[in-house]
Amino acid sequence: MVATLLAAAAYAVIAYVIISRLVASAQVRTNRLGVATALIFVTVAGYCLILGYELLAPSLGLDKAHGNALRDGFDWHMAVWAVLTAAAGIYYLALRRSQAGAPRGAQMFEDLKARERQALEINDTIVQGLTVAKYAMSIGAEDHSRQAIDDTLVRARAIITDLLGEPGTAVELGPGDLRRATPAVVVEKKEPPVA
Repeated sequence: MVATLLAAAAYAVIAYVIISRLVASAQVRTNRLGVATALIFVTVAGYCLILGYELLAPSLGLDKAHGNALRDGFDWHMAVWAVLTAAAGIYYLALRRSQAGAPRGAQMFEDLKARERQALEINDTIVQGLTVAKYAMSIGAEDHSRQAIDDTLVRARAIITDLLGEPGTAVELGPGDLRRATPAVVVEKKEPPVA
């Protein structure tokens, strides 16, 4: 009974944190994943609260027949599961509090927006730089072409550093963490057109 009420409280707090961040960042209408996640926590909190109340009601002199029947059906398996549910919620809240760099509330769901911003930055910086270099090369301005390539490489390295973090920051990479599944294609060989 106590574990069920603790689970209700923990999941209600998690739901509140997510919902308040969605509201504060004006993402309630646009962030469906965030809203769905909040609804999961709301429904679990609601279920645990109702179950906890129904188990507690006979002790308060309320709805004794239903509450006692529910207590009789509440075996040790359900009690252990209630404790685990409460522990998972409390553990999550403790981790969120202790992780300084952990994403907060709605930020957990901004991955798609971040990827879009990164794609635009790569286009603005790298693709346009290479376009300038190619154009300069096509008109015979080799010095300008080399300079455009050098500048583009510097900016590309800066983007990668921003995405991965400086050495010694919170992002720690181990051996092989950046290994590609397939080799990079540097020059794509095109077959000559068939006549």
